Amino acid sequence: MRVLVTGATGFVGSRLVAALSDRGHDVVALVRDAARYDAPAGVRVVEGDLLNPGSLPAAFRVAGEPVEAAYYLVHSMGSGPGFEGRDRRAAENFRDAAEAAGVERVVYLGGLGEDGDALSPHLRSRREVERVLAAGAYALTVLRAAIIVGRGSASFELIRQLADRLPVMVTPKWVNTPCQPVAVDDVIAYLAGVLDHPETAGETYEVGGPEVLTYAEILRRTRAHLGGRLFVVPVPVLTPRLSARWLALVTDVSPAVARPLVEGMGNPVVAEDDRLRDLLGVDPTPFDVAVARALGEGAETDGAAPEGSEGPQ
Repeated sequence: MRVLVTGATGFVGSRLVAALSDRGHDVVALVRDAARYDAPAGVRVVEGDLLNPGSLPAAFRVAGEPVEAAYYLVHSMGSGPGFEGRDRRAAENFRDAAEAAGVERVVYLGGLGEDGDALSPHLRSRREVERVLAAGAYALTVLRAAIIVGRGSASFELIRQLADRLPVMVTPKWVNTPCQPVAVDDVIAYLAGVLDHPETAGETYEVGGPEVLTYAEILRRTRAHLGGRLFVVPVPVLTPRLSARWLALVTDVSPAVARPLVEGMGNPVVAEDDRLRDLLGVDPTPFDVAVARALGEGAETDGAAPEGSEGPQ
């Protein structure tokens, strides 16, 4: 199948491009700077910017033929204030270009969280992008996930650095929020697998790992993999803004990324839907196995842009 992947240089996109190519698909990677992208063998590379609609038509055709499916894996949270508007415009431009090219299927990776839970700005933006894409004249498949565990994930990198650097942690009440982290290998299996199942077109699925954990448990167990113990002391008066400033002092994660992530930690993100897992036969990776793999991954993934810092491409 002819497949376009946007966000091809990102944490998820870089892995998905390789997986789709390995499965025999004719893959097109949309990037902003081809000179900085080391594409897998056989993958076509097209330069374009989702905020520049005139640059997109070429990405939706391969050797004169339109792509049959396209993945939307970009967001501009790391670009600072106003990311919601940029994400909306990027999604609208993608939708219009996909419609004009006659794309049959689009697959979008969004975020978990119930609309009634007063979603954080980041999660609200993810849901808005989902609605924009759903208005297109193609069959949309939506996957919603919480923290994706893997090297290059901004959310996991935040967890790793906190667990590594602070044996005693004073945190806001979000440490008790339930979350269902999922291994990046599983996410790639889900994303690639839906193309082999036409019945997933037009459906929305929630994907997660085998365990629901609080953020405190995620931090403690990550710390254990790093060879230590972690003591967490919740302090209710710490606001998301103060938390983000504190994180900027103790981690290397950009404040533009840290604050939206911290705000989202107040929302429970638990998968209530196992349909896709059962349909594709994915055996969910245990959290501790996913963490061990993420901590042990080598330099082969160092070139991938962290999740959350990749701008529209």
